[in-house]
Amino acid sequence: MKDLFDFCKFGNLRLNSRIVRTGLWESEREQQGNFTPEIYNRYENIAASGVGLIITELISLYPRDAFSKYSHTTLYNQFVREAKDLTDLVHVYDVPIFAQLGFVQYNKPANQNMRVEDISTDDIRKIQTDMIIAAQKCDYAGFDGIQIGLGNYYFLARFINPNFNTRTDKYGGSTFNRLRIVLEMIKVIKETTNLHINCRLNAFDGTNMGMAVEETIEICKILEEYGVDSLQITRPRSPQYFTQENKQKNPLIEITDEIIKNVSIPVILGGGANSQNQINEILNKTNIEFISMQRPFVYDPSFLIDWQIEGDGISGCRTCNNCYWKKTSTCFINRQPQLNVETYRD
Repeated sequence: MKDLFDFCKFGNLRLNSRIVRTGLWESEREQQGNFTPEIYNRYENIAASGVGLIITELISLYPRDAFSKYSHTTLYNQFVREAKDLTDLVHVYDVPIFAQLGFVQYNKPANQNMRVEDISTDDIRKIQTDMIIAAQKCDYAGFDGIQIGLGNYYFLARFINPNFNTRTDKYGGSTFNRLRIVLEMIKVIKETTNLHINCRLNAFDGTNMGMAVEETIEICKILEEYGVDSLQITRPRSPQYFTQENKQKNPLIEITDEIIKNVSIPVILGGGANSQNQINEILNKTNIEFISMQRPFVYDPSFLIDWQIEGDGISGCRTCNNCYWKKTSTCFINRQPQLNVETYRD
């Protein structure tokens, strides 16, 4: 039987468990963008807890993006040096760490928040170049991989979606053409870095003209063919979906299970689980082997330690979504100062 605390392989990486921590907002950086002691402390607590893989909060390509106030950027002058301190700290606990790269808006001096169909081929080349340079900086900083944001309503998610992409050139039309912007930069990243490449992808978008599950499966196959090492399946506005009031069965479980049947690379189920028994049931009733959690780590970065001791742990997170709405990496319910990992050593 599979257990969430199994040692396991994730591509060429070795994980201490099947739990993937995916970040969202970074609210504890200083104004100029640098990593604060609170950030290092939180990551050390997560790494020491028994997590398998850490994916950072959003690191935006652009400092004037919609979420730039709540994210780091690789354009910060000290990014590589300070991020190297972070990756070194996490690696002490034999935990791999990926940098989550993405952006929501593409802006030019005279044109803000440009639509997919309005950006030129030169703009596409700039986006690709910016992503490649960001990936190379992450490689220098010691990250084991990157997660490229192709999900939720990030810009590249809209670019590959027929509901938003109405282009008539080679970057629009067919599924392959809409994905071309991503495939071209993945090729260069694979050639110039040693990074594991993960893509975070919507399972569907819920609109009549958008991506259906069948097209998502096709996209996953193409991404694998062009060198992507793993996938994470999410849905647009997923934090709003997973609330206490929403008692529906998580639709991502069935879809993620189906995607796994069609690819040979690791696939992560993105969100929706908050108890040890629930996670183990998913692991043993489906082909799913890896499950991402975000808000439980906001509530308590060290909760997995208690789970290992108790054997039937339940997250204290109430899925109130205040951390999402207020764009913060701290919990508004559990306001107790988080203990440093040194406490657990004593």
